[in-house]
Amino acid sequence: MSASSAPNNRKSQRVDFSRGVDVQIVAIDGTWFRDCRMTDASNGGAKLNVDGSIVGLSKEFFLLLSTTGAAYRRCELAWVNGDQIGVRFISRKQN
Repeated sequence: MSASSAPNNRKSQRVDFSRGVDVQIVAIDGTWFRDCRMTDASNGGAKLNVDGSIVGLSKEFFLLLSTTGAAYRRCELAWVNGDQIGVRFISRKQN
């Protein structure tokens, strides 16, 4: 089933990035990072294509949206499908 034909269970509108946006995911404690390409996002989360292995990813991490790290979101891993992962944004209200 392709992403376009998958049922949309999101609570908010999704924005698709046809070419993807270069981002990184980084462990909360800084012990690992992965380069990724964000292919879509909504208020609640995003879909990422991970460069390299997904082995060793932890449940929570940061999604860096800028090269300086100034724009980021705290995330939790929602699902894995090959080299694609879904992330759910963690709001400050949940902490």
